[in-house]
Amino acid sequence: MRDKTRINEKAQQLISLTTEFCEQHLDDEYEQLCEKLIRKMSRKRNVPYLFGKIEIWAAGVIYALGQINFLFDRSFEPYATPDDICNHFGTNKSTTSQKAKVIRDMFKMTYWNDDFSTERNKKDNPFDNLMMINGLIVPIDIFESESQEEQEEDEDKDDAMQDKRQKTMDNFV
Repeated sequence: MRDKTRINEKAQQLISLTTEFCEQHLDDEYEQLCEKLIRKMSRKRNVPYLFGKIEIWAAGVIYALGQINFLFDRSFEPYATPDDICNHFGTNKSTTSQKAKVIRDMFKMTYWNDDFSTERNKKDNPFDNLMMINGLIVPIDIFESESQEEQEEDEDKDDAMQDKRQKTMDNFV
């Protein structure tokens, strides 16, 4: 029971540190993603942030989320550099990136991750329109156009069959 209170206290410290950074440099979406990631880390059997400086873990959380969401790319909004993160928390860049790697590996975080991507990245995901069939990657819209053509052919066949039935009925009467 004592461990749960310690985990909750550390989680709250971590959330407050990341929230402060997000309010100053990023946006609400990053703030929510940070809290979500920290809460998920809290549910691990071996909670990683119980050991080591809490500032390094806070920087690692933001760094990990930034890496998969193109935070360090100037063409994206919001934009921050790794130096901004490290300077804010007073951490070393190599230590911060190592913690970020631990976090990314722990949750198998990659680009366009469903759980930890920003809405913009989810919307711009280039892999949403692809699927793999027998090891071959093909665009989904190929199947949509084929199915539309098949559907039109089926409708034409149905119309022809209906006409044929009508002629048979007309001949019978």
